[in-house]
Amino acid sequence: MATRHQARTAVVGLLYAYDLGNENISKFSDEILEEDKIRNKQREFSNTLFTGTIENLEMLDKEIEEHLTEWDFNDIGKVEKAIMRLGAYEILVAKTDKAIIINEAVELAKTLADEKSPKFINGVLDALGEKK
Repeated sequence: MATRHQARTAVVGLLYAYDLGNENISKFSDEILEEDKIRNKQREFSNTLFTGTIENLEMLDKEIEEHLTEWDFNDIGKVEKAIMRLGAYEILVAKTDKAIIINEAVELAKTLADEKSPKFINGVLDALGEKK
């Protein structure tokens, strides 16, 4: 059975594809999740995260942008955006414990993004979580 970390990793991939312009990715999400062996409760969890993030994308992007200090939102890499959008959704909308989400986001950044990303994502999500 897949873990929540594996489910979140798959969601980051879906969000990345969506951001690249594949807005129909949601039609294929079940097949993609199946390929990653994400089933049952973890698939429901993944679909909830993906759908919730997409439905709240405008608000999440605005919140993230407000907490960027030295960056322009449009200059952030798509993987980093996907991780931060997912983290912002879980903190602000799903109301998941901030410490858990920041830790997950940092771990995702360590494996999916460049070496400076974990610290950057940690800072943005921590600042964003202070609003909660």
